[in-house]
Amino acid sequence: MTEMVYGTVPVRDGEPVLPKWWRTVDRWTLSCVLMLFGIGLMLGLAASPPLAERNGLAPFYYVQRQAFFGSLALTAMMLTSMLSPTVVRRLAVVGFLFAFLSLFLLPVFGTDFGKGAVRWFSLGFASVQPSEFLKPAFIVVAAWMMAASQDIGGPPGKLWSFGLTSAIVLTLALQPDFGQASLILFGWGVMWFVAGAPMLLLVGMAGLVVLGGSFAYDNSEHFARRIDGFLNPDIDPTTQIGYATNAIQEGGFLGVGVGEGQVKWSLPDAHTDFIIAVAAEEYGLILVLLIIALYATVVVRSLLRLMRERDPFIRLAGTGLAAIFGVQAMINMGVAVRLLPAKGMTLPFVSYGGSSLIAGGIAVGMLLAFTRSRPQGEIGEILRGRPR
Repeated sequence: MTEMVYGTVPVRDGEPVLPKWWRTVDRWTLSCVLMLFGIGLMLGLAASPPLAERNGLAPFYYVQRQAFFGSLALTAMMLTSMLSPTVVRRLAVVGFLFAFLSLFLLPVFGTDFGKGAVRWFSLGFASVQPSEFLKPAFIVVAAWMMAASQDIGGPPGKLWSFGLTSAIVLTLALQPDFGQASLILFGWGVMWFVAGAPMLLLVGMAGLVVLGGSFAYDNSEHFARRIDGFLNPDIDPTTQIGYATNAIQEGGFLGVGVGEGQVKWSLPDAHTDFIIAVAAEEYGLILVLLIIALYATVVVRSLLRLMRERDPFIRLAGTGLAAIFGVQAMINMGVAVRLLPAKGMTLPFVSYGGSSLIAGGIAVGMLLAFTRSRPQGEIGEILRGRPR
């Protein structure tokens, strides 16, 4: 039916999977992600040996683990990007159900690793953070609901997605994990805006977010402590933010030199949440600008390709995935330069972390699958009224 309505473009019958994938995938996005992972390994060589020494491990223990998990992540990204949007949606539904159920099991079987928030399952040899895998699966499921609501006689998908989002945000806030909750809420809000939500409704949602933040500030010591530290004009130089800010200032334009940085000896999370501070100190503003450019390229390229897509589900899902990918990078870097309150959130493909790397690989694989060139033509042809 789709071909009858919209027409088609020539399809190469019998074309092997890999050549077809290479011809249709966004190679710029793929290249940027590979470069980000390479930069992550390079920074890991600088940032992780001090932590390994403190823990009595081999100097490159964490780098080797990052390379291992990164290989799994890149494999997952490649395989996912070869799937059709329909298969991606089906797998996302199954993955969402498992990840959402895992959130409810965290209070019973989870651990906080001494960080004050129960977010992980400890497997002994590794740990799993369900919220990392929940993000891309939720975006696809919510996009499916919103797209279904646009069909004639379709279900109230926007209302369903709102209820689902509220349940997830509340569950994450109880961990507490306000960063992931905010990221999911933002991704859903972007999709809802693209799906045609009234501006008045979005303003009302923003008001609810402010009220929710005020409630969390009054009732969560963890949340209040982060906000108070952010609003305090004086920076304690012995805190993580203090060390990171000083390192960024010391790095200047060209950096202090490879291996000469000192922040990695002071920050326990130098290889994860504050990896950008290591990059700024040792390699300077040049590397930081390169990292920002790579993230911006992935987001902008994806959105430009999605603008030409006719299928509303693909447009919504791809937009949501691109949004959370870019905003997570912004949050991580914003915290390091004290533009945002402190929040434990990794820098995608650059920071150390098995769950973050593999879930990020799946998310970008989904994004690549949604932005591949397709044989149904582009939405601009409808807007121009071009006959097929």
